[in-house]
Amino acid sequence: MTTEQGSPADWYFEDFEVGQVFRTQGRTITEADIVSFAGWSWDTNPVHTDAQLAGTGRFGQPIAHGVLGLSVAMGLASRLGIFERCSIALLGIEGWHFTHPVVAGDTVSCAVHITGVRATSNGRAGILDRQFVLTNQDGTVVQQGAIGLMVSRRPAA
Repeated sequence: MTTEQGSPADWYFEDFEVGQVFRTQGRTITEADIVSFAGWSWDTNPVHTDAQLAGTGRFGQPIAHGVLGLSVAMGLASRLGIFERCSIALLGIEGWHFTHPVVAGDTVSCAVHITGVRATSNGRAGILDRQFVLTNQDGTVVQQGAIGLMVSRRPAA
């Protein structure tokens, strides 16, 4: 990623344009991630938490919670540092699809595509339409969807 605007932390609405793609680092999903997520979310469905039962099921092993994958995608995008300073509010998650299971040992990374850029009706902020594509180590798309974000405009000089 080239940042002619300065460091990613210095980005504002004016620095984004349709067609930009930001790629994250990878993160390996562990069994501990899945167990921890099950504990704090209270989602202890056996497909996530019972290795013996899950082993006889459709995927042959426990799978990560879908929302765990979404959370990791958001976290990976956050680590880019591009949206941190300028973020005002997450606007929604639309059309999120779970297209392939994520299992312990998968290393996932995320591409964030800027698909729309527009000023708010009062002009004091901007809206970024972003398409997230989460892939595993084989390049298989495991999850994807749109996540809109309201961001700050550059302060007047």
